[in-house]
Amino acid sequence: VQLQASGGGLVQPGGSLRLSCAVSVTIFSGDVMGWYRQAPGKQRELVVSIARGGSINYADSVKGRFTVSRDNAKNTVYLQMNSLKPEDTAVYYCNLRDPLSRSFWGQGTLVTVSS
Repeated sequence: VQLQASGGGLVQPGGSLRLSCAVSVTIFSGDVMGWYRQAPGKQRELVVSIARGGSINYADSVKGRFTVSRDNAKNTVYLQMNSLKPEDTAVYYCNLRDPLSRSFWGQGTLVTVSS
């Protein structure tokens, strides 16, 4: 299983970006998809996850600003990020955890929010 994250870049505070995570295999309903981020000097943290039942869980810090979606036909998960803040600066990773609890990571895409 390979995950390819893309869409990062430099954006001004208040701006928007859309990240994409292309998965090399079919994403099944039994898979848990998630976006994580890791800022310099900090631990990796969960941004949002889509549970097996379809429920979505956002970190408090991004609620109301970030939206996750998926295109099953393209095996792709998206993260729309609006009203970006400097504290959103991090490397963003997508993750897939299958029903056997095997975890797969993408290579990460850098998001820099700065004026």
